[in-house]
Amino acid sequence: MLLRMSTLFLRTLREDPADAELISHRLLVRAGYIRRVAPGIYAWLPLGKIVLDRVAALVRAQMDRMGAQEVLFPALLPREHYETTGRWTAYGPELFRLTDRKGGDYLLGPTHEEMFTWLVKSEFSSYKDLPVVLYQLANKYRDEVRPRAGIIRGREFLMKDSYSFDLGEAGLDAAYAAHREAYVRIFDLLGLRYVIVSATSGAMGGSASEEFLAPAPAGEDTYVACHACGYAANTEAVVVPAPASPPVADRPAMLVVDTPDTPTITALVDRLNTVGLGRVFTAADTLKNVVVKVTNPGGDGYEPLVVGVPGDREVDLRRLEASLAPAQVELFTAEDFAAHPHLVRGYLGPQGLAALGVRYVADPPVAPGSEWVTGANVPGRHAVHVVAGRDFTVDATVQAADIRTGDPCPRCGGPLSIDRGIEIGHIFQLGRKYADALGLDVLGPDGRPVRVTMGSYGIGVSRAVAAVAEQRADARGLVWPRSIAPADVHLVATGKDDAPFAAAEVLAEQLVGRGIRVLLDDRRGLSAGVKFADSELIGIPTILVVGRGLADGVVEVKDRAEMTSSTVALDEVVEQVTALVSGEPEVDGRPLG
Repeated sequence: MLLRMSTLFLRTLREDPADAELISHRLLVRAGYIRRVAPGIYAWLPLGKIVLDRVAALVRAQMDRMGAQEVLFPALLPREHYETTGRWTAYGPELFRLTDRKGGDYLLGPTHEEMFTWLVKSEFSSYKDLPVVLYQLANKYRDEVRPRAGIIRGREFLMKDSYSFDLGEAGLDAAYAAHREAYVRIFDLLGLRYVIVSATSGAMGGSASEEFLAPAPAGEDTYVACHACGYAANTEAVVVPAPASPPVADRPAMLVVDTPDTPTITALVDRLNTVGLGRVFTAADTLKNVVVKVTNPGGDGYEPLVVGVPGDREVDLRRLEASLAPAQVELFTAEDFAAHPHLVRGYLGPQGLAALGVRYVADPPVAPGSEWVTGANVPGRHAVHVVAGRDFTVDATVQAADIRTGDPCPRCGGPLSIDRGIEIGHIFQLGRKYADALGLDVLGPDGRPVRVTMGSYGIGVSRAVAAVAEQRADARGLVWPRSIAPADVHLVATGKDDAPFAAAEVLAEQLVGRGIRVLLDDRRGLSAGVKFADSELIGIPTILVVGRGLADGVVEVKDRAEMTSSTVALDEVVEQVTALVSGEPEVDGRPLG
């Protein structure tokens, strides 16, 4: 492959795009890999398409290696199957819905469990047909309310999704393990740093679930890790155990005290420690009650819900939403409080909520017998000695409070660390959720119907491009691993006379003849500084410079990642570069490109 920059559809930019916040977004646009079409929607330009295709080829090779078979569904799908599983409404406003000229309802596929289940049901009928793993590489569509971060959080994105179909749990376990192993190989070949964490299943449903996260400050996922025992989990999946229930009999009666001008926890604690209650209070002794709006898929309006967490914590809306899935959660606004005057803002307590018909859920520490200071449901007043199970009832225990660095590990009690990551893969043990909904049975060995057991496994292909960019970029630009770079060598000819350009042409042809992919900067009339800046911005792993050294019979060889360089004799450079590139990862003996 030989690409010439004189004819390549490429314009590099010196300034960051105004809407770009993340490293990957800024550099992929500046280096001419992608261009914004609309919010959350991007076009892939030639260099970007090459990188995207190489990631897809790498993923495809590993899926084929594990015995999966590739299919492809259309982007436009009928409502019918998603209606059957309930996800036509459960997906809410994130689902792109369309109506054709005859009034038929369609959607742009956000995920394809329904369609794969339908396909297997329509083709297979016997236990002898199983197990089978099917996959596709296809665009997905989600109407993100706040598309951001370039191709990390878009409304259209390329994804590999695969689905396993087995007779029982043993087969599912084997398919899950095979996918997990394949994903490890894929992300290793991509040159990504990643962690595997326990996760929630969300709208996908099912039981066991793990995420592959690429650690990066720009990541939207927060995860915890315990260095003592190796535990790792998305913060939404961390389960805080409930404490033992202390006896209630010897607790003092609830007491209401005047606490004017104390709408915050800090102000309340300061006030309590001045009124002679015989003890010192901290924020952890208080009960913070947060009002949220819960919207259920397909429902009319919202339900007010009060959530209780210890006062030294905040409500983590993502953890709360994971506990209440598939419902969506939003904080109450000032307008909402005005519409519900019985929910006294700043002085709300759980006692009496049941009589108002308002549900109360709480974090595990708000266990039966626990004692709190909380609002008295009267402006300017709080109640002390408020005991859970005696003075109020918790309708449900949920994981709602934020997780913090140093919190005890749920497995061993050691301190947790917290970091951010980009989700690049997710594997689910779906079980029979979709098989039940769509009636996917096969005849077993005894001639009786057997309900099929499923798994679902996804990799964000376009997102992986951004994750690599986030982790490997430096101050000069992108730094691609050779496995997915748009070329192996960026050959730069500099100077005002013809000699460097002629020599570069010969070198390019020789390298291509060795099977090496070359991007040749043969542009005339540009300074060496501009060409060097472009080569560093574009990020191809090996840069060859044919310029001043040509008079001495040498060229410069640069390592883009290390930014080191050396001079090599012109008649030796092809052999040296060939040896360098021969270390490129292959999959089953086939080059990734």
